[in-house]
Amino acid sequence: MNTITPIPTQPRILTTTVGSYPVPDWLSALPSEQAVVDATRVIFNTQRQAGIDLPTDGELYRFDINHPDTNGMIEHFVGPMGGCDTSIGRSEAEAFRANHSMGFRAKPAAVVRDALHGGGLNLIEDCRRAAQIAGGPFKFTVTSPYMLARTLLDSHYHDFSALTLAIADVLAAQVAGCPCSCLQVDEANIPGNPEDGPLAAQAINKVLDAFEGPTAVHFCFGNYGGQTIQAGKWKPLLEFLNALHADHLVLELAHRPADDLEAIKDLDQKIGIGLGVVDIKVNHVETADQIASSIDAAEQVLGEGRVKYIHPDCGFWMLKRSIADRKIAALAMGRDLFLGS
Repeated sequence: MNTITPIPTQPRILTTTVGSYPVPDWLSALPSEQAVVDATRVIFNTQRQAGIDLPTDGELYRFDINHPDTNGMIEHFVGPMGGCDTSIGRSEAEAFRANHSMGFRAKPAAVVRDALHGGGLNLIEDCRRAAQIAGGPFKFTVTSPYMLARTLLDSHYHDFSALTLAIADVLAAQVAGCPCSCLQVDEANIPGNPEDGPLAAQAINKVLDAFEGPTAVHFCFGNYGGQTIQAGKWKPLLEFLNALHADHLVLELAHRPADDLEAIKDLDQKIGIGLGVVDIKVNHVETADQIASSIDAAEQVLGEGRVKYIHPDCGFWMLKRSIADRKIAALAMGRDLFLGS
C-alpha cells in the first residue's frame, strides 16, 4: 500500500504541470510495461529537478500513435469502458457527423450500445504505478465526463444528460481510493459551450466528490494539433466555475486575452486560482522574468494571495522534450524570482 504524500503548503504559490509530457523517443521505439515505468520515473524526476512542486505522471501510457492530433487521451478512457464499442462503421461515422457539433472529430471515439459500466477500465492501477515511483506528492488526471460524452455516438441512452451522468458514475467509481496527492479533472469543451454549464458541473462534481483528498479542475479552450478549437471567454463560465467542488482551478491564461483576468476576479474565494503562465502552443521558451511578470500582472488584478498555483496552459505532449524541459525550468525560476526566494 502506497503512503500518500500531502501537497506542500509552502511557498505560497506552488508550481505544477497540467498532465501530459512528451513521450521519450525510446519509449515510442520499443514500448513495454517496463519501459513505461522507466519513462514515467524519468518524467517525474525531470519535473522535480526543475522545481515542480506537484508534478503529474506525464500520461505516457495514454499516448496512441493512431491519434496524432489528440494523443489518444479520449480513447484511453472510452475504449475499455463497458457498454462502449470502438468498431465504427460508415453509418455510425456519418450519424456522428450529422448530429454532433464536434466538428474537429470525423468519427466518434466509440458507440454506446449498452448501459455504461467500468468494464476493462482500471484507472487505479495507472495511479498505483505512478505512486510507486513518484518520489513525492503528485497529481493524477482524468478526462471530464462531459468532454467524453461529446465524443461518443449514443445508441443506448438517447439523452445527452443521461449519457454524461452515466460516464460520471463510472469515473467516480474509478477514482475512489486512488493513491495520489491530488485528483484533477480535465475539461476542454465546456469553455465553448457555456450553456451546458449546469450539466457539466453536476457530472464533474460526481467525480470530484468520489475522491477523498484535494481536487482540481483544468480548463482550456482546446489543443488540437496545437490549435485552439473552442471560441469563448471566461466571463460566461463564472457561475459554472463557482459551482465546482474543487480546491483549485487550473486555467489556460497564457494564450488568452489580458482581460480574461478581470473575468475570473469574482471567482469564489474558497476556490484557489491556478494561473497558466506558459504557452504550450508555441516553441518559444518563456524567461523567468516573463513568468514573474505574468504572476505580478495577475495579482494586480486578482489580489495578493489569490494565485495558488502557476502552470502551463495545458499538457506538453506535442512539444519536443528539450522545449518542455526548459519551459518548466523557467516556470519554477519565475515563481522563485517573483517571491524573492
